[in-house]
Amino acid sequence: MKGIIKSDVETMVEDIIRGESKNVEFKEMLPKNSEKYTKTVVAYANSQGGKIFFGVVDETREIVGIDESILFQTMDSITNAISDSIEPQIVPEIEPCTVEGKNIIVVTVSPEPNRPYYLKSKGKEKSTYIRVAGTTRIASPDKIKELEMEGAKISWDELTCVGYEVKENAIKKLCSDMNRYRKEMQERKALAKKLPAVTRTNLEDWKVLKKMGEGYLASNAFVLLTSDYFQFSKTQCAVFKGNDRVVFLDKREFKGPLYSQIEDSIDFVLRNIRLGAKIEGLIRKEDYELPVEAIREMIVNAHCHRNMTDESCVQVAVFDDRLEVTSPGGFYNGLTFEEAMQGHSKLRNRAIANVFSQIGLIEAWGTGFKRIRNAAKEYGLPEPEFIEMPETFRVNLYRKPLPMQGIGQTSVEHRQNIGQTSVEHRQGIGGKVVELNDTQQKILEMLSADPTMTGAALAGQITISKRNIEVNIKKLKDFGVLIRHGSSKGGYWEVKK
Repeated sequence: MKGIIKSDVETMVEDIIRGESKNVEFKEMLPKNSEKYTKTVVAYANSQGGKIFFGVVDETREIVGIDESILFQTMDSITNAISDSIEPQIVPEIEPCTVEGKNIIVVTVSPEPNRPYYLKSKGKEKSTYIRVAGTTRIASPDKIKELEMEGAKISWDELTCVGYEVKENAIKKLCSDMNRYRKEMQERKALAKKLPAVTRTNLEDWKVLKKMGEGYLASNAFVLLTSDYFQFSKTQCAVFKGNDRVVFLDKREFKGPLYSQIEDSIDFVLRNIRLGAKIEGLIRKEDYELPVEAIREMIVNAHCHRNMTDESCVQVAVFDDRLEVTSPGGFYNGLTFEEAMQGHSKLRNRAIANVFSQIGLIEAWGTGFKRIRNAAKEYGLPEPEFIEMPETFRVNLYRKPLPMQGIGQTSVEHRQNIGQTSVEHRQGIGGKVVELNDTQQKILEMLSADPTMTGAALAGQITISKRNIEVNIKKLKDFGVLIRHGSSKGGYWEVKK
């Protein structure tokens, strides 16, 4: 029998004092119906592990103990019930412990690898349990699928997308886009050695493409990185009035390659949070109210670690008091929040994660939560909130209250706020501040919302002549706040911040 050292006893006492939780459950005595605790063992094995304390009252946390005369008989009953009723077999640690002079039994279940676990008598569909908060619940069909892939060590994004046609131009565009990101990463990190160009051979090595005869088969990752084929692959972005989901002020839905969705979502957030400005000498410096690095990490992590077998989509919401990013799927394969904060990482989507790492969207493995917390701390913001809900994960990054006055404060003069463009947009040029007229401001508003709008469309919406639109667009280009990319027919506008 494995002995328990003093530090272990102290830890158990602390667990009892804190009460029942996601990974702690109490039983006053051994129930006659073993299912009352074996389903919790199943849930722990399918989730992040946990402990069951026999001899502790749930409501009061009072330690009543197990009579010494039946202590080992009770332990044998627990062992037999777990062994006989659960499939695949689980072998937890079952140990006696003396606390406050009384004997209790502690059953410790680790996150098990051969998922899903379930009760033999009820079958997989009806008794695959998972742990959510402090409760044991039946897993949904989507969750069971994911558990099956975890048990088989299969990453969904590496599977072949049956029937999907791999087109040559899609391969070339993906390689081209990845090389563009790599070039930006090289410049950002000031790398001395030039990064090699991404080729289709790399895509094969990273399990994004699979060679088949003279052609290729697409993995699910390739589809996600090159198209909007999957209905769930989109990012819903919204701005709400106040602090709850009642009144929409603005909403957009972004589809297409995952990296494009991430770019668009980050831009959406930046357009809808405040921008402060301060003068340092002759230089005007502007900073967003929320750290861009944290915004980026939240959105990248939501896409990289989401459950792809869930038909829900990633959501990005801006409220008066916070930025909220929600993704389908909780922590993967038994990973706990504590482990994640310590830098541990378990990859749900290996191919996507590898591609994101290759192009610099992931800076370092297992650092996402730390980077968000550190960035918030540097900005003097409240502690970010990380929330695991039933098959969903959410991160809240809290905003500071809107300041009333002071240099560098946010104002409607130079920033879009709560989903609406500011009344006046200022742009520093050569040490001067240029005031934009109402027409110029409306043009920027509309091109921010739809960069492909034509001059004729702008004229129709603003109800002025096309010639007037062209004159104001030229001025905006001269000011450096508006840039044209591509041809007059197939190009788009970029509004500089």
